[in-house]
Amino acid sequence: VKERKMQKILSNKKAIALFMLPTMLLIGVLVIVPIGMSVYYSLLNWDGIGKSIFVGLRNYKDLISDERFLNSVKNSLLYACCSLCIQLPFSLLLAIVVANVKKGEKFYRTTFFIPVIISSVVIGQLWQKIYNGDYGLLNSLLSMIGIQGQDWIGQESTALVSAFIPNLWQYIGYHMLIMYAGIKSISPDINEAARIDGASKTQIAFKITIPLLKPVLQVCATFSLIGALKIFDLIYVLTGGGPFFSTEVPTIYMYKTIFDSFKYGYGSAIAIFVIIECLILTGVLRLLFRDKEKA
Repeated sequence: VKERKMQKILSNKKAIALFMLPTMLLIGVLVIVPIGMSVYYSLLNWDGIGKSIFVGLRNYKDLISDERFLNSVKNSLLYACCSLCIQLPFSLLLAIVVANVKKGEKFYRTTFFIPVIISSVVIGQLWQKIYNGDYGLLNSLLSMIGIQGQDWIGQESTALVSAFIPNLWQYIGYHMLIMYAGIKSISPDINEAARIDGASKTQIAFKITIPLLKPVLQVCATFSLIGALKIFDLIYVLTGGGPFFSTEVPTIYMYKTIFDSFKYGYGSAIAIFVIIECLILTGVLRLLFRDKEKA
């Protein structure tokens, strides 16, 4: 009886439209309208207060020759590469290990997830203390083994890497939990059959677990890529984009352009670039996973 009722509801297009209406309204008001306004503002020369002047695509043309903007894009792409090539493999390793732990599985799972639920502002302040050149924990540990410390986030040569590490560390537990759930959804009979055939734990991981996790890995890779391209809060708290713009990413440059320089048009052009960049690279990522599945 319940199945028949569900079939009637699903076949009723008016009912489906009615149930979807609140969600579509929220998406329209909170997502589509702001993006549309940003596209409009990106075509203007406007300080946010006075009269706006329509300049067409001039803001986008200026982005191409803006060295500061290009440097920020390079930094965000480097962080995206680190997220995909360092963060995800480490998360996968932890997920496999935790899923096969016999005792304390819940403890390890919760412990690794704790950084995710902590505010990025708090984590930024915490790592500022760790990196501090005078009393930081990192320099204290290095001095114990005879290595001279330095101001890690105050020097151009080390600031970018130092800014990446807290971001990578914070979300390792997030991707680990998603992959852990995927591993637990794999039938134990498959692994048991492999053990009977004489497969080692390493062979089971590479030949069974990882191939079956491809849909989950694609989701994690997409989340990681988008999160890396639109990162803002932690880097802003940790370095503010400095020193000398060495850790600046497009979102921070956009924020400073709009609220410090009052260039709403130019800042909106940066925002639209970030959206387009996320869409294009996410599409490329999907094509890569699709090609691997076909192969």
